[in-house]
Amino acid sequence: MRWYRQLHWQILIGLAAGLLWGLFAGLVGLSSFTSDYIRPFGTIFVNLLQLIAIPLVITSLMTGISNLNDLTRLSRMGGRTIVLYFITTVFAILFGLIVVSVIQPGHALPDEAREELVQQYSSNLEEADEHTQEVAERPPLQFLVDMVPLNVVRATSDNSNMIQVVFISILLGIGLINIPREKGAVLVDLLGALNDLLIRIVDLIMRTAPYGVFALMATVILDLAGDNPLQALNLIRALGWYTLAIAIGMLLHVSVVYYLLLRAHTRISWIEFMRTMQPAILLGFSTSSSLAALPVTMERVESLGVNEEVSGFVLPVGATVNMDGTSLYQAVAAVFIAQALGMDLTLSQQLTIVLTATFASIGTAGVPGAGILMLVIVLQSIQVPVEGIALILGVDRVIDMMRTSVNVTGDAAVAVAVASAEGLLGEPSSSEPDEGGSPSE
Repeated sequence: MRWYRQLHWQILIGLAAGLLWGLFAGLVGLSSFTSDYIRPFGTIFVNLLQLIAIPLVITSLMTGISNLNDLTRLSRMGGRTIVLYFITTVFAILFGLIVVSVIQPGHALPDEAREELVQQYSSNLEEADEHTQEVAERPPLQFLVDMVPLNVVRATSDNSNMIQVVFISILLGIGLINIPREKGAVLVDLLGALNDLLIRIVDLIMRTAPYGVFALMATVILDLAGDNPLQALNLIRALGWYTLAIAIGMLLHVSVVYYLLLRAHTRISWIEFMRTMQPAILLGFSTSSSLAALPVTMERVESLGVNEEVSGFVLPVGATVNMDGTSLYQAVAAVFIAQALGMDLTLSQQLTIVLTATFASIGTAGVPGAGILMLVIVLQSIQVPVEGIALILGVDRVIDMMRTSVNVTGDAAVAVAVASAEGLLGEPSSSEPDEGGSPSE
């Protein structure tokens, strides 16, 4: 099959074209045209993916759990999943702390750049004050309370309540196991048919991915630079060492932790894993949403041989609570802000970052703007002024794209490892759709 018909190459071309168009539109004054006639296609593409996310999670989880036919297997799989997510999150934070301590990007930030960033983005920080205070005052076990909804319809009507959707689906799946199989057979067959239907719809949506990614990337550049592309370059230059530290930390985490995870549990090569997962990773990068990338992530890991029982359980849970990229970003951002403000963090404060970032990644999974709000909690735990967040808000959109890519990769790596441990990992298959929608050979 010709390379340009492969989905990941089409998405990469869309990303590059969107970047160039965003810069061009800013230079020649086409910002309004881009906002009015290009941005909507990116929004529609993300909306389509999010539209299908909740029904896909419900059918996948219920189908996967009902096929287990054994609560012992379910608890074992759930235990493995949570342990692996916890371990990878801790390593992500440690990598972030090591890299930021070696590079020390905060000390490289000029005083004039620091003052300009604080002045320019302090108003953006004020907009999050209400949510920040709410999250900071949450009781330690509030995230457990938030998992259990009062109303099924309300929980499934908002994608930000995905952790509640996961809880409902698991509960229904467990109930389905506990009724006689002949009574539940009709529902199991219906769920299986619905799940297959939704996967086919995902394939249809992904045919538009290159165009949606183009629109998303073009609008990201315009949001950063406006009518002056040099503004984005100056912003990235001022925070270049900070951005580089995060990029290096994420690259190390992906290439070391996930590589070792796959090597320890499977025979799937690292190159094969990354090549297969490219469409989902690139989609996470362009949309900045693990939830939007979830349907494609599920389809891609199943191409690696992961059984639907595992992908339908591990990935929806991961999309709501596993945030390796976000946790690594918090560690780097917290130390960077402290360095920029002339504060030296002690070893105990850095250990506090590890603990706080690990548990905050679970406790605020369903809160809008979770990345920044979680960072507020981390900063408060080590007595660093939260106003320092204004220093990094300018490039947060770019960093958000990177950390979402890591989150998606981590979800997939854990899914493969759990499938192997459960004996539910088959042979990889090449099933990436080409431009005509047929499987590639």
